[in-house]
Amino acid sequence: MMNRKKRTTGTTETQHNRKMFGKWLLLIVIGVFIVIVGRFSYIAVSGTVESVNLSSQAKRLYTDNKTIKAKRGSILDTNGNPIAEDTSTYSVYAVVSKKQVGANNKPLYVANKKKTAKVLSKYLPISYHKALKTLSPSNSKTFQVEFGNAGSNISVATKEKIEKEKLNGINFVSSEARLYPNGTFASNLIGFAQQSQQKENDATQLSGVMGIEKMSNKTLTGTDGEQSLQKDKFGYQLPGSQTERPARDGSTIYTTIDQRLQNIMENVVSKVQSESESQAISATIMNAKTGAILATTQRPTFNASTKKGLSKAWNNALVQDTFEPGSTMKIFTTSAAIDSGNFDSDATYRSGTYTIDGKVVPDWKTEGWGVISYAKGFALSSNVAMAHLEQNMGAKTWKKYINRFKLLQSTNSGLESESKGSIQFDYPIEQANTAFGQAINVTAIQMLQGFTAVANNGKMVKPQFIKKVVDPNTGKTTYKMKTKDVGRPIKASTAKKVRKLMEDVVYKPYGIGSNFKIKGYKIAAKTGTAQVANASGGYSMGDDSYLYSVAGMAPAKNPKYIMYITMKKPVLKDKTATQLLDEIFGPVMKQALEQDKETDKSKLDSSIEVPNLVGKDASEAKKELGKKNVAVVTLGNGQTVKEQSESAGSSILVGQRVILDTGGTITMPDLTGWSKNDVIKLANMFDIDVKYSGNGFVSGQSVAKGGPIKSGMTMTVSLKK
Repeated sequence: MMNRKKRTTGTTETQHNRKMFGKWLLLIVIGVFIVIVGRFSYIAVSGTVESVNLSSQAKRLYTDNKTIKAKRGSILDTNGNPIAEDTSTYSVYAVVSKKQVGANNKPLYVANKKKTAKVLSKYLPISYHKALKTLSPSNSKTFQVEFGNAGSNISVATKEKIEKEKLNGINFVSSEARLYPNGTFASNLIGFAQQSQQKENDATQLSGVMGIEKMSNKTLTGTDGEQSLQKDKFGYQLPGSQTERPARDGSTIYTTIDQRLQNIMENVVSKVQSESESQAISATIMNAKTGAILATTQRPTFNASTKKGLSKAWNNALVQDTFEPGSTMKIFTTSAAIDSGNFDSDATYRSGTYTIDGKVVPDWKTEGWGVISYAKGFALSSNVAMAHLEQNMGAKTWKKYINRFKLLQSTNSGLESESKGSIQFDYPIEQANTAFGQAINVTAIQMLQGFTAVANNGKMVKPQFIKKVVDPNTGKTTYKMKTKDVGRPIKASTAKKVRKLMEDVVYKPYGIGSNFKIKGYKIAAKTGTAQVANASGGYSMGDDSYLYSVAGMAPAKNPKYIMYITMKKPVLKDKTATQLLDEIFGPVMKQALEQDKETDKSKLDSSIEVPNLVGKDASEAKKELGKKNVAVVTLGNGQTVKEQSESAGSSILVGQRVILDTGGTITMPDLTGWSKNDVIKLANMFDIDVKYSGNGFVSGQSVAKGGPIKSGMTMTVSLKK
């Protein structure tokens, strides 16, 4: 009985458990069903699975999309000659797996390794042995091999030459690239572009890295297009399903660069760099009227095509490098003094040294030239003259003109990292130092901008280097350069007086810029010499520790062109700094003047016929020769001309020196800068026995300036190139 009761109880529990299990199972099934229904409902409504749009995914499955690459805009010179443009380059690879065969068992791998290595070494920068070794990998399972840098960036021409050899297993991969056909050609201004990966996808695109390429990257970069078509499940195109969004190519930039002038500049700067071993050279020529930069270069620079030299030439000297300008700053000092009524060209001062607040300002010729006029001091590049002018103006007035010329402000060129410059102006000696180009740091583009005020009768214009921008998709010009007036720091009358003083630098017998004469044209110029600062805050010492420069304008009467050159720490051997600078200035400026119809018409006669001046009033005779662009030296204290160094009716070149004897007391002139031929004329006129040492132009004389000239006297003259 008991046993039966126990069995009944166990059966009841089992049934209960089965019922509970059945209920839970039913609940689970219902729950899963609800989840599945809910999931399908969500998918049906939203059309997405795990953030993937099923409709879009289906479209992609049955849609073939193709990107249409846009071309990067070209950069051209002012006449439309290419400076930078898009091209294709290729990388070569070789299939070495013998499993790669085509129809009729034709090998698609490198079958003849020796022949292939020979061809590749002929057209690529790789040796035969290295090419052969690359084609023979140690791992027999290797599918393909590449050739490193030697096999990259191959031109179309080189690719075609290799393809003509019909080598099995040699293949090419195309990639977008930038072509710089001129190599070293205003490289730091133009800059370069290279491949970079786009953030939004894995595609690569050319992007500007420096210069105009970087500054105008958005303008140059086009917008890629897209082509798409619908396919059925078998992969066939559906009729009428093709759509296309065309690519929009980047805009074309016309620069103000003149290819002819730029090529000449690159050649002569390279020659001077090689000759002088200068630490740095910069040179720029611009249109004084419009501010258009026509040619600019620097050393060190780089070849934009090969990138050779790039590691030492990242800085753009035109806008980034700051330096103490030295004596070319005197153009601004003298402009300020004249404009503020603090300059009398005939007033005199004692040259040599000048003490300010216990500190000495020295002339480059520390013994000086005695008591001379301020006009002569400018031509001789006297620091003392400039220090006096700064003191006469007062620091406040002088600083006002520095600001008017915008020397401590960015020109807003648009180029990367343009410098503003700096100045030390707290103490009287610092204020005086800035007057002759020390204690102030400037950029070349600031100096050029300031010079335009002197060239344009007071109107200062902004330097520019982009002439126009053209949209190649529409043919429309979207930007056109306009001359930008950025101020009038000085009056027109001031500018004319300063240019006349700059002419004296070139044409006066004592001027130190005679090297910059150009046959047939009148030149206004100012040279500069500045000690280069060292790392310890002082100045480098020695003959090769200077920054030499020249600022020249032509034609002097109404300048069309301004050229500015700096040369840092050249090693002076058998040529002077001014001679080296003229090897750049002369050829480039002459080409600019002669290729310009406007300035070529104003070309001066290259030679003149000397009139008979004997018996004429000395001052009138001097004026007459001056109008013919002849350098005149008048000796004696008489009123009329007694004798002339060139006979009447003879022909001489413009710029040559003519000596007029007016009788009375004859004293020795300062012969510094005279040619040997000029000294011979003087010796013949006054019966002087001259002994010469060296070659070139007069750098020293045994009879001091102002000493009496006597017939039969002996004199020694030192000449230096």
